[in-house]
Amino acid sequence: MGIDIKKVRLRMDKLQNKGGGDSRFWRPEDGESVIRIVPTPDGDPFKDYWFHYNVGKNSGFLSPKRNFGEDDPLDSFVRELFNEGTDDSIKMAKNLMARQRFFSPVIVRGEEEKGVRIWGYGKMAYEKLLSLVLNPEYGDITDPEEGVDLVIHYGKPAGASFPQTKITPRRQNSPLDEDSAKTAEYLETVPHYGTLFERKTPEEVGHLLDEFLSGEGSAEERSVETKKYGQDEVSSVDAAFKDLMNS
Repeated sequence: MGIDIKKVRLRMDKLQNKGGGDSRFWRPEDGESVIRIVPTPDGDPFKDYWFHYNVGKNSGFLSPKRNFGEDDPLDSFVRELFNEGTDDSIKMAKNLMARQRFFSPVIVRGEEEKGVRIWGYGKMAYEKLLSLVLNPEYGDITDPEEGVDLVIHYGKPAGASFPQTKITPRRQNSPLDEDSAKTAEYLETVPHYGTLFERKTPEEVGHLLDEFLSGEGSAEERSVETKKYGQDEVSSVDAAFKDLMNS
């Protein structure tokens, strides 16, 4: 039996990806990509989570309050800042408050050998995707047999401060894969969301907040952190969060 080139390529991808983000996630490169959203067993391929950023050098973590209904010191602190009502306190509150991020499992055309990955995107892309699903002209865009591929145009228009994502559905329906066995494999290998993101306890969040407020690092460093990631778009886990925060 000969060597399986696809498996070797996957190993190379993982090796080259070391230190460059989580291979379970996908983010669009500048230009055009074509993806297909993969249906999930629960019938809802659109997930949303709330993340906190800008707390020291942490790349991002799930909000205990917004995701799990737990009271946590960071949520309380943000409320106190808003209630204080000064320009500085409101600015700090906006930097520290939880931000919503949306996720879907996708197959990237031309990179099918990498399997099902998770695409993280912002509210505008989310609204566009929902409008497509509700449009009878397209129907169920995730259907494995008669769904619709999506063309993603990603980049920073002239004069814009941040990159933008434009989503255009293909007019022609198509299967997830011509090989029914491969389609079945995709459906069975959608990443489990419970394993994708770090969940901190309220106590751990409180410790992070204490470190942040105690002034670890210079005031200039803390100012740069709070300004650098103050927009709606974010990333996967770990270092990739910071990249996608500006996408």
